[in-house]
Amino acid sequence: MSKPTPSSALYRLIEAGQLAHKALLQPVLERGLEPGDDAVLFVLARHGTTEGDLAHELGISPDALLTRVARLTERGLVTRQAVGPELTPGVALTERGTRIRNALAEHWAQLEEALLGELKPKQRRRLADHLARFVELLRL
Repeated sequence: MSKPTPSSALYRLIEAGQLAHKALLQPVLERGLEPGDDAVLFVLARHGTTEGDLAHELGISPDALLTRVARLTERGLVTRQAVGPELTPGVALTERGTRIRNALAEHWAQLEEALLGELKPKQRRRLADHLARFVELLRL
């Protein structure tokens, strides 16, 4: 059995995850956003959606989302508008929100390339598969 030491694989995995999270959070905070705001921008980049669907996809309560959406609307990053074929009331990214989302996505891509650039595509897929398995096992 592995011991909880700095040289153990689990310790390194935790350390890498924390440092990667910190690196991804930096441009979010620099733009005056709060942790989690980037997740809203990334989901809305795919499509406008209702607040209920957005809360469900993000795994947060509708009340928590309401506060976040109000703040992002006030900052000019999202707008309330009709979405979908039924024109249901919902939220979507503004042009400014799209620009910030794109900058955050570019930072994400650059960090991923810096971390995984030496791996071949097949090795990247295998690593992603292993990490997905870890997440699945830990969610049980």
